[in-house]
Amino acid sequence: APDMCVSSSVMTHIWVVNAGRNPHILTLSPPLNIDAKWFDPLLAAFEKFEINTPLRQAAFLGQCAHESGNFVFIEENLNYRAASLMATFKKYFPTLELAQQYEKQPQKIANRVYANRMGNGDEASGDGYTYRGRGLIQLTGKDNYTFFAGSLGIPVEEAAAYMATFEGAA
Repeated sequence: APDMCVSSSVMTHIWVVNAGRNPHILTLSPPLNIDAKWFDPLLAAFEKFEINTPLRQAAFLGQCAHESGNFVFIEENLNYRAASLMATFKKYFPTLELAQQYEKQPQKIANRVYANRMGNGDEASGDGYTYRGRGLIQLTGKDNYTFFAGSLGIPVEEAAAYMATFEGAA
């Protein structure tokens, strides 16, 4: 197995080293300041999924930081006001009247915006909310949850609950 490039002891500033020989520092402004609780799970993910080069690790950590609000949120926040629904999801909420029927109702919002795509059923199926964004990477959609569940050898229904846990989030 290749050496890991990111050291957990300095992950808060994302110091990237290339197999101990030529250090490369990835400068992020501001630094990610990842909570230490994530170090071991992230290093395990690096090893398991061959995220083993500075470029791969930088891309993965950057995407996780973006999706999770800098490693704070592990479940998608869908508690939108009507104006925010119209700005964020114009296709699904083209009018203020429609947006007002959904505002501040995360389950209803998810079921509308994620219906009939990514393997989800229609709005009434509830798949949008069941398979909403979870984990540091914000895995979304039944197809993605199905693939993830298969990689773990668990049923897709269990994968959704697992992604909302600390262990599953990483």
